[in-house]
Amino acid sequence: MSTNEDPKLERGLSLGQATAINMIDMVGIGPFVTLSIIVGFMHGPMSICAWLLGALLAYMDGMVWAELGAKWPEAGGSYVFLQKIFGGKKGGRLMPFLFIWQTTIQAPLVIASGAIGFSKYFSYLVPLTDIQKKMVSGTLVLLLVALLYRNIKSIGKISVVLWFITGGTILWLILSGIGHFHASQAFNFHFEGFTANTLIFAALGKSSLNAVYSYLGYYNVCHLGAEIKDPAKNIPRSIFISITGIAILYLGMQTMVVGVLPWQTVANSDFVASIYFEQIYHSHLVAQVATFLILIIALSSLFSAILGYSRIPYAAAQNGDFFSIFARVHPKHKFPHISLLAIGGVGFVFSLLFRLGEVITAILMMRILIQFVSQAVGVIVWHYRSPNEDRPYKMPLFPLPAILSILIWMFIFFSSDLKFILGAIGIIVSGTIAYYIRRQFTRPSAV
Repeated sequence: MSTNEDPKLERGLSLGQATAINMIDMVGIGPFVTLSIIVGFMHGPMSICAWLLGALLAYMDGMVWAELGAKWPEAGGSYVFLQKIFGGKKGGRLMPFLFIWQTTIQAPLVIASGAIGFSKYFSYLVPLTDIQKKMVSGTLVLLLVALLYRNIKSIGKISVVLWFITGGTILWLILSGIGHFHASQAFNFHFEGFTANTLIFAALGKSSLNAVYSYLGYYNVCHLGAEIKDPAKNIPRSIFISITGIAILYLGMQTMVVGVLPWQTVANSDFVASIYFEQIYHSHLVAQVATFLILIIALSSLFSAILGYSRIPYAAAQNGDFFSIFARVHPKHKFPHISLLAIGGVGFVFSLLFRLGEVITAILMMRILIQFVSQAVGVIVWHYRSPNEDRPYKMPLFPLPAILSILIWMFIFFSSDLKFILGAIGIIVSGTIAYYIRRQFTRPSAV
């Protein structure tokens, strides 16, 4: 089937809908799972530093995404950006290929991590065996694929509803703690337990990695660039509105939780939000209602993530860099249905195979060099190579935001365990080998 015969994607998402998609992707189960990890790493209220560093990185990196997204509002996000800024028919095609290479592993892992986190929190409501947890996580992925099997305008409307539930739940969490808040406990900043400065920076690096995982998604609108109305204005706006709103909610949540619960309780809890509500209201039923809403938030995030990721193989297939079947668009609803089914299918399998544990670290480490750092370096190169090219959005104080983004990403990268660093490098090496092998068996025009 020729892609020329397929219908085009529809620019049906408004600014509000695009922002809602971003924000529900950013929240998800992430902060409710990582809050305990971050507080544990930083030994208490000093964990606020990780959330602040995550917000700073999101703003700096968000400027890179905003500039590239406004310039090239197409389906595929980073795949398109890396292709445009590195360009060329030979080595310049390596970077977008490496992005597709790591996405085939990383995207289903993201879906699996969210589904596994969902099943973990679900066990607060109903005790589950390991097999039952896998059944829950797998069923969730299938349900989300079914929800996404529709046109983009319907998805936009669903996203707005899901965002109201997400934002409302976090606001309820923050406001509920006001009468039980202890400022001396929430702002008891100290360095007890750290015997050397190196340990402080190591803890900050690892905790920041988990905080950044909770901020991820501020760029999801770029993956949907071909479906955004007035993208030159709305893509940058949705990115910065999303980051600002979520940063305020995260900082408020972090402060309120450690101001109500002892940090040791937070650090050692698998269901910190549920325990928080149970202590405030002295009611297990209220805690169950809150947990149910958190599960809706987790569902919402995966809904947005699968939506965005499904556009990446589609974009690559359109350009001849991936299997052509992925370029097909649903004849009636105008969305890349083959790509959606494939991403969802692999995510379903991964949700049955893996545990949450170290998946969060693996997800982010795979992306730092190939995606985030490469884009930041690329946008700097693009500025100096083509200084007079039209840029609908230009980052202020260029190139400072891009440089800060690179420095923070590299700090987080080298603060991780050696096995994850080597694993990320291994993805790059194996992808590079695959790229050059592919070149030997592919027509030059398609390489």
